[in-house]
Amino acid sequence: MKKTIVTVVGKDCVGIIAKVCTYFAENKVNILDISQTIVQEYFNMMMVVDTSASDKEFAQMAEDLEGLGRGIGVIIKAQHEDIFNMMHRI
Repeated sequence: MKKTIVTVVGKDCVGIIAKVCTYFAENKVNILDISQTIVQEYFNMMMVVDTSASDKEFAQMAEDLEGLGRGIGVIIKAQHEDIFNMMHRI
């Protein structure tokens, strides 16, 4: 299993979750866990996904997600699970 951590942050608007999930479905990415909150008008989502069935290289997927985010007015970042864990170690 190749886990990736995806974060989405920005002003809330209709369709953010739908667009991100559609991208994942089209690229054979399985969503393992998802958490989202809206504080006033600000949207925050964190997802753990399995990219092992996808044909896309990680770098291309991360670039695609950043572009998708720009298109809907949010910031989307993807990180390999190992890098995410190292960055957030206590």
